[in-house]
Amino acid sequence: MSHSEIDSLLEGQQAYYRARAGEYDDWWERRGRFDRGPVHRRAWVEEIGQLVAELDSFAPTGDVLELAAGTGNWTRQLARHADRITAVDGSPETLEINRRKSRGTGEIDYVVADLFNWEPSRRFDVVMLGFWLTHVPDERLDEFWALIERALAPDGRVFILDSAHPDLATKEAGARYDVHYESAAAAHGTLDGESHRAIRSLGDGREFQIVKRFWRPGEFIADTTRRGWRFEAEETDRFFFTAHGFHA
Repeated sequence: MSHSEIDSLLEGQQAYYRARAGEYDDWWERRGRFDRGPVHRRAWVEEIGQLVAELDSFAPTGDVLELAAGTGNWTRQLARHADRITAVDGSPETLEINRRKSRGTGEIDYVVADLFNWEPSRRFDVVMLGFWLTHVPDERLDEFWALIERALAPDGRVFILDSAHPDLATKEAGARYDVHYESAAAAHGTLDGESHRAIRSLGDGREFQIVKRFWRPGEFIADTTRRGWRFEAEETDRFFFTAHGFHA
């Protein structure tokens, strides 16, 4: 894709997340049109608990930068560890929800900025990426990882949470869940795996094209290792991808 086509795609992606601000937590909490039933919800909540435990083990202490901070589900978790958080997001609507939910949890600075055109003013002990890596197109990965490197203190660390590859969401659940996994379309919108694009719809029927570039642990480690990073990465049984590491 040309630079202008990528810019247009990313503008549409940002417009989608601004428009989706009021619906995001319905997805996160499996409510309304995202409700797949009690068995699914129990599995979802169980795996979120695994993510929280992994973040606690990582211990994101010190001065923390949270990119794509969203509505605050992970800002509040970070606040249990961090001395200070800088929460950056391209949507003022989601950050307003974040402010309300995170009020009183710690020292949090909010920054509204396009993450593809933002520069950190200082270096941080930890950079947290919550459900953002899959929205970075391949054409911007070099710039993306260079930004993360510039944002980190010399001994800084990175923690990543994201959606798992849809292969995990489409196979049969087996005896553990006693249900079939939801389809990739139900979980992530209409996907084009080759171009890493997805069509997402809102409750009012509006549709947007966004980037959805899934990573498997081995692929992610190979890609980041050649860029000078040292990561450990894994998937939960069904829903999520996690990674943590540092620049060598």
